[in-house]
Amino acid sequence: MAEKACVKRLQKEYRALCKEPVSNVVARPSPNDILEWHYVLEGSSGTPFAGGYYYGKIKFPPEYPYKPPGITMITPNGRFMPQKKICLSMSDFHPESWNPMWSVSSILTGLLSFMMDNSPTTGSVNTTTDEKQRLAKASLAFNCKNITFRKIFPEYVEKFNEKQLSEQNNPETGTNSNRVDAAAKEKRGNRKQSLPTWMMILLVSIVGWNERC
Repeated sequence: MAEKACVKRLQKEYRALCKEPVSNVVARPSPNDILEWHYVLEGSSGTPFAGGYYYGKIKFPPEYPYKPPGITMITPNGRFMPQKKICLSMSDFHPESWNPMWSVSSILTGLLSFMMDNSPTTGSVNTTTDEKQRLAKASLAFNCKNITFRKIFPEYVEKFNEKQLSEQNNPETGTNSNRVDAAAKEKRGNRKQSLPTWMMILLVSIVGWNERC
C-alpha cells in the first residue's frame, strides 16, 4: 500500500502533467493503482524512431519519491527488450544515484533521450536502423491490440483508426480520399475533446483530496 507522501506526490505530478504536458511524452496513472503508471513516448523526428509510439509502464514503490521506480517498455522498438526492466540511473537498478527531486516527467524525458543513444545497458538490444524504422511503423498497430493501452490512451486508438481508414482508400481515387479526410476532420472538429470518464473522476478526487490536506 502506498504511503500518504507517495500518493500526494504522484497526484501532484499528474496534475502538473495535465496542466503542462511534456513534448513527445504522455503519462497517466492506472485507474486502479496510482503506483502503476502507463506512458507513451513519441519517436523524435530525424531519428530511426520517428513516427513510432512506444508504450510502457513505470512501477513506483510505496516509498516514492524516496526510492526509485522500475521502468519497462512494452512496444517492440529495437532499442530495449520488451517487457524487461531497463537499467537507468533513474530506475530501481541504481537506488544509490536516485534523486527524490526527479519526477515522472524527468524520468520519461531521460528515458526518451537515452532511447536515442546507442549506449548498452541491462535491458537494451542492438538492432539496425532499418529494423528500428520497421518497428516504428508497426508500433501503433501493436499498441492498439493491448486492452489496457486502448483504455488509457483512447486518443492514440483514434489516431490509428483514422490512419487505417485513410490507407484503405486507393490513392488514385483522389476524390474518395479527400472525402474521407474531410469527414475525419469534421468529426474531430465537432467532437468535444474530453478525457475518459475514469480519468475525470480521478482528477476530481485528486483536487478534492488536495483541498482537505
